[in-house]
Amino acid sequence: MENIAAIEMAAEGRMDFAEMVHAHQSRVFSIAYHFLHDRALAEEVAQDVFLQLHRALPSLKSEAHITAWLCKVTSHRCIDYARRRRQDLELDSIAEPATRTPPGDPLMARRLQRVVASLPPKARIVIVLRYQEDLEPEEIARVLGWRLNTVKSQLQRSLSILRDKLGRALGEIAS
Repeated sequence: MENIAAIEMAAEGRMDFAEMVHAHQSRVFSIAYHFLHDRALAEEVAQDVFLQLHRALPSLKSEAHITAWLCKVTSHRCIDYARRRRQDLELDSIAEPATRTPPGDPLMARRLQRVVASLPPKARIVIVLRYQEDLEPEEIARVLGWRLNTVKSQLQRSLSILRDKLGRALGEIAS
């Protein structure tokens, strides 16, 4: 609700761009950080996305449009950065999260984070958007510009890969 007011105020000239950035920065940074696992790179992606938002603002008509646009541009920027750096993140190079680990098994949480980071960029962004950002498959399809069935099949493949990798990792621990 707060973001809707921010968009309307910006459109009417009652809010400056900095306030609009403040209203959306946590989501943009969250997507970038959970995809890249690098705070500096995530900040760079966020800065790039907000520069693009400044240029595109006149063509964006509603809160839903801006939110979807930000998710889409952030997702594509993350994939571009991963491709440009040609990084299929190595397990040793993944930074630990700065946030507290939620209740549960912290070793399993770290292992899961590493396995997700080892996914190819397209598989990783679908997992991040679905399970970190809580977007439904229909929303992911809109954000990424993919067909709904493509998103669903990518989710199934990604989850299957995660299950296999975690199963192997847990099997190694039990041995």
